[in-house]
Amino acid sequence: MADDPLFGVHGNALALRSQRMAMLASNIANAATPNYKAKDFDFQKALAAASADSGAGADASLDSAVEGATGYRVPLQASLDGNTVELSTEQTLFAENAVQYRATLSFLQGRIGTVMTALRGE
Repeated sequence: MADDPLFGVHGNALALRSQRMAMLASNIANAATPNYKAKDFDFQKALAAASADSGAGADASLDSAVEGATGYRVPLQASLDGNTVELSTEQTLFAENAVQYRATLSFLQGRIGTVMTALRGE
């Protein structure tokens, strides 16, 4: 679905939101792991790279886009054990990403509903 012209940029956006959610969940899960470095990626940068790189396969394009936009988060307050996860920050970003994921999914559901209505001839 990520490279289907019917869905446009929203297919890539949904896949990237899903990958970002997994990355943020990993950060939250490792909040107590010594020396764990919190990672995140710039969604806009990854989406632009994934949209521009349409020559590769959809999965390869998305993976390379995420890899190019990924970085380590700099904590506001340093931890003694070297862990850079700030739980409140990660939870906030996870919640924001979940809302944006749902919005993208709702748009795609509407698009699919429109196509289904057209196919049924209603």
